[in-house]
Amino acid sequence: MQASSLLRRFAGIALLAAIGAVATGAAAQPADGPLRIVVGYAPGGATDRVARIVGDKLSAKLGVPVVVDNKPGAGGRLAAQQVKATPAGQNVLMVANPAVMVVAPLVFKDNGYDPERDFVPVSHVNDYEFALSVSTAVPVRELPHLLAWMRANPDKANVGVPATGSLPHFFGLMVGEKAKVQTQVVGYRGSAPLMTDLIGGQVPIAVDTLDVVIPQHQAGKVRILAMSGTKRSPFAPEVPTFKEAGLDLVGLGWNAFFAPATMPRDKVARLSQAIREVMQDADTQRRFKESLMTPVVSTQEQTAAMLKAYRAQWAPVVQKSGYQP
Repeated sequence: MQASSLLRRFAGIALLAAIGAVATGAAAQPADGPLRIVVGYAPGGATDRVARIVGDKLSAKLGVPVVVDNKPGAGGRLAAQQVKATPAGQNVLMVANPAVMVVAPLVFKDNGYDPERDFVPVSHVNDYEFALSVSTAVPVRELPHLLAWMRANPDKANVGVPATGSLPHFFGLMVGEKAKVQTQVVGYRGSAPLMTDLIGGQVPIAVDTLDVVIPQHQAGKVRILAMSGTKRSPFAPEVPTFKEAGLDLVGLGWNAFFAPATMPRDKVARLSQAIREVMQDADTQRRFKESLMTPVVSTQEQTAAMLKAYRAQWAPVVQKSGYQP
């Protein structure tokens, strides 16, 4: 074979190899363009902070713009309804919590989406705990004493929560059921007015997320008596868990990324891996902890298993409550 023919042959092989490498690289990209992360709440809340921390890191990792798109309305359900209808070719993820993916489908007759049919779990990224706290006007400093006070003062045993139908609402009911104490849940329009009334003594007891209550506890304005994790929180190590305080009760909230069911499964898997790697980053973990949230590193399979177990724990509580929006 002549030298010129050999050169042409090797050049052709090299070109095909180069094209194959480019195609393989393109196929392996988690996102082939800008990525949109939809949040069903206004900027500034915990779920929004999660989206922005992870989004910043994902942008650097993937080499594409990542935009956080806040779609507040209907307690996060509006965002879920919109993301559900995303065409297959779009790069869209949603950050959601149990209120959207577990509670709402149980209590709204026409929810507008099915969390198991319309979405695919991508990655569980953080957990948060619930805290039971009391006004300084309540003369107790330990959970058993509070339960005794509630039994002795049933007309005063009002438990404030940031919203009716929220996870703190149902956790408050779980506390009452476990302790065999009749509680009257009082729903507020958010955590801020709840904390104002708790500090002022207008409501004696509150259940809310730990990140909301810790600043008031540390300032001596309220007292946290117990927290809902499996072990003491590093954010308030002096406060016992419910189990340590004598009540066999554990409950966590979480935030997780979900993809619309229209997204190709291979792309979902690649995005899941990218988020998992982002969550292993020390700076990411630091930023979560500074926001008083516990970072989680999770695979797709682990996220799906967590959701299944969570629904099994909470669905009976929500249904038994008879709550109607």
